[in-house]
This record gives sequence, C-alpha cells and structure tokens, in this order.
Amino acid sequence: MAILRKAQIREMSLKERNKQIEELKTELLTLRAKARSGSIESSGRVRELRRTVARILTINKEKSTEI
Repeated sequence: MAILRKAQIREMSLKERNKQIEELKTELLTLRAKARSGSIESSGRVRELRRTVARILTINKEKSTEI
C-alpha cells in the first residue's frame, strides 16, 4: 500500500479513513511479526505505516473538532 498524503486523506470520508486505519494496522502487525522472526524485507516500511496511521488519526481529530 502506498503512502497516503494529507490531501488524499482529507478527500476520504470518515468510513474510508477508518477502514484504511484498520488495513494499515493489520499490515503493521504482520510486519512487526516478520521483524521479530528476522524475515522483514524493509524495516522502513514499519515507520512509514506508523506515520500514515498517525496522519489519518490526526486528520480525524481535526475533522471532529470542526463540527
């Protein structure tokens, strides 16, 4: 899954953002398990996923305070 930028996230609906968070967290869990076993392809991907989840959560928080 590609990195999501702020503009792309802001265009999504709340349902889409929540679905995206769940998918990213699942992928993150899988990568963390692979990292523990030592068979991870790219260690930078874990950081990328964490930041993307944080970015989506931040925008969700911003949107909830606007209303």
